[in-house]
Amino acid sequence: MSEKHILVLGVGNLLLGDEGTGVRVIEKLEDEYVFSKNVELYDGGTLGLRLIEPISRAGFAIVVDIVRAGGAPGTIYRIEEKDFFKKIPYKSSLHELNIVETLIYAEELGNKPETVVIGIEPQDWTTCSTELSGPVRSRMEDIVSAVLKEIETAGGSWKKAEQPAQSARVL
Repeated sequence: MSEKHILVLGVGNLLLGDEGTGVRVIEKLEDEYVFSKNVELYDGGTLGLRLIEPISRAGFAIVVDIVRAGGAPGTIYRIEEKDFFKKIPYKSSLHELNIVETLIYAEELGNKPETVVIGIEPQDWTTCSTELSGPVRSRMEDIVSAVLKEIETAGGSWKKAEQPAQSARVL
């Protein structure tokens, strides 16, 4: 039996503060962990409809993004598909399409994976900045832990990298 392909998809705009959290989580995972062959990390940026192709390849998708649900900044959410429309407001981010709309298109085209969103309540997602706010930055380890747990639950595995990458990224 083949392993389920697990897509970890970080979305967001790195130039708008907390809006870039999903991409920052992907960077941290790439720098600090090694994954089983069935796990794919994907920086989805603000690609919108262009994310249908990687989503359609997956058997399970873990989407990491900001979620404006009215909680305190830094609140981490785990949202299952059945709750997407109740918990993810329409156009809750600045992406071309929100992730719910992208998943609907993937389903219409014939392959929508089981999906969960690991989201974090932003403090500032509109100011032009490459920095995460304090409440979001202080929860990065927690959101990474939530993603790692989802990977394990979906049938993937991970381990800490022996030599974390010396990233040249500007944070």
